[in-house]
Amino acid sequence: MKGILAIYRREMNGYFVSPIAYIVIGFFLVITGYFFSNILSILIERSFMIQMQAQRTGAPPDMDVPGLVIRNFIGIIATLLLFLIPMLTMGVYAEERKRGTMEMLMTSPISELQIVLGKFLALFNLFIFMLAPTLIYHFIMSRYSEPAMPWRIVWSGYLGVLLLGAVLIALGSFISSMTESQVIAGVITFVVFLLLWVLDMGIRAATGATAEILKYLSILQHYDSFSQGVIDTSSIVFYLSLTALGLFLTLRALDSMRWRRA
Repeated sequence: MKGILAIYRREMNGYFVSPIAYIVIGFFLVITGYFFSNILSILIERSFMIQMQAQRTGAPPDMDVPGLVIRNFIGIIATLLLFLIPMLTMGVYAEERKRGTMEMLMTSPISELQIVLGKFLALFNLFIFMLAPTLIYHFIMSRYSEPAMPWRIVWSGYLGVLLLGAVLIALGSFISSMTESQVIAGVITFVVFLLLWVLDMGIRAATGATAEILKYLSILQHYDSFSQGVIDTSSIVFYLSLTALGLFLTLRALDSMRWRRA
């Protein structure tokens, strides 16, 4: 446990000493704030038009603006992770290998598993720091929302974001452990994530038994249920299993690195 904490503190200090953490977090908050305000403005305008039409026809207005804002916003965050996670993970191992500090870690009393877990926890914690301020948007909206704010959808949606982020961080870390170039690691990670998004679009239109299997294996299909306010245990197990797989592959990559140097 001490080894994991040592790596964790080392990584967190590195993130906040360099400007990369502030740049990524600032960029993320500016973009999410822009999209949140746009989504809210569009849906309020649409709700106003529906109310005006309902007054003319006598039909009751039926539009859950807070719920729609949350669902759309959670979907936007998933898309933004496609671009931001590669920026967070590209140097986690690649830069260490390039500078030669990875060799020092490998020869220290700290095990490969402690290195992998410490770096993953630091990245995941940075991801939480990046995501947490966006809750302010929902608290502000809750003061003026009508009908009442559906907090169940907020919390389930953010749980889905955290689980999706954990999977992408684990996969990005594995890719970073395979090369000494941050640029190559970032590009490959982005391409892999983009393929996951493109494949998911194709799977949605597919039919048959094979399509059902592919839908279950799609990381975005499971994400949709969280954005609808549904916490599915099978989806949680799926994401945790994929995260464990990414960490296991990273561990094997570090093991192979040690054997090559032996």
